[in-house]
Amino acid sequence: MRLPQIGADPSAIDEERAAGMLRAAIDGGVNYVDTAFNYHGLNRMEGGASEPFVGRALGGGYRERVKLATKLPTWAVKNRSDMERILDAQLERLQTDHIDFYLAHNLNAGVWPAMQEAGLFAFLEAARADGRIRHIGFSFHDLYPLFEEIVAAYDWEFAQIQYNYLDVDHQAGRRGLALAAERGLGIVVMEPLRGGFLINHMPEDPRAMLHAVRPDWSLADWGLRWLWDQPSVHVVLSGMSTQEQVDDNVRIAGSARAHALTEEERAALDRARGHFLARIRVHCTACGYCLPCPEGVNIPKNFVFYNDYDLMDHDEPRARCKFLYTVQMGAGEKAANCTHCQLCEAKCPQGLPVSELMREVAAVFG
Repeated sequence: MRLPQIGADPSAIDEERAAGMLRAAIDGGVNYVDTAFNYHGLNRMEGGASEPFVGRALGGGYRERVKLATKLPTWAVKNRSDMERILDAQLERLQTDHIDFYLAHNLNAGVWPAMQEAGLFAFLEAARADGRIRHIGFSFHDLYPLFEEIVAAYDWEFAQIQYNYLDVDHQAGRRGLALAAERGLGIVVMEPLRGGFLINHMPEDPRAMLHAVRPDWSLADWGLRWLWDQPSVHVVLSGMSTQEQVDDNVRIAGSARAHALTEEERAALDRARGHFLARIRVHCTACGYCLPCPEGVNIPKNFVFYNDYDLMDHDEPRARCKFLYTVQMGAGEKAANCTHCQLCEAKCPQGLPVSELMREVAAVFG
């Protein structure tokens, strides 16, 4: 879940609302809860607010009803003792004696060699042997050849990849999904609705295409059912941030099945994908890994406005988009403040040329 928060501080989780959503999801049949060391934090090198919140919210018997997943922050560890220290802290923060699914977080070309040298595999096996973790996996944001290398390097049990009907050839993509199935790995899908992009930024033409085929489906239906139509997909992580989204996703999960889409429905999604790919300027998923910017630039928020502007078909909505940028972006958040230091580019899972794109955003919005 992308937990509801109070104000702009990501660590200020609205615990009453968030706990109600989480427990409603579990009551509705959700049995896999995903968090991470840095989620809802101000500094990715330090623990965020998500793990402690999840630990509290799973009290009252809810912990026993779910499989709990969290992740080792690969960017924040240098050696085996760091790994041990962080895992023990995570167990305490989550108020549990074991983590069901433990992932090496965001394995990419920048951290993969260092993790091997630091003894990642020996650490994971020891933690599984002593019962602190149950299943070993990794999450991935890089190009397919590295995914292939990582899969071959260790006897992983599962992998978490970015995958949705827009990103079929992005990062691990469908080739990674096929490789995982061949090797017997479980697959957990993140960004199934591309950070809400496939819901909130759907142009009218593809929206009409989909509605004509299944007028009774929401846009979330299309995105989630496309994933569950593929038997190699085992878990879908949807970043729900409202109770209405929880209810809708639980409804969809209750009826979606593998091989359930018709040829007409698959063809409609192919047409929608083609329309999207022709229109999207910046393929940002708003994961936030690029933050914090040393100059205070809110990089994902700038890209949201930039993509919105580019998807508009007429002068009037484009003018309104510019107005909203002016009033909804803090002075320090705007692209014009970017000094092009490129620190964010090393952290971007999508490999975006952020500095160059910030110039484009500033040229449009000032």
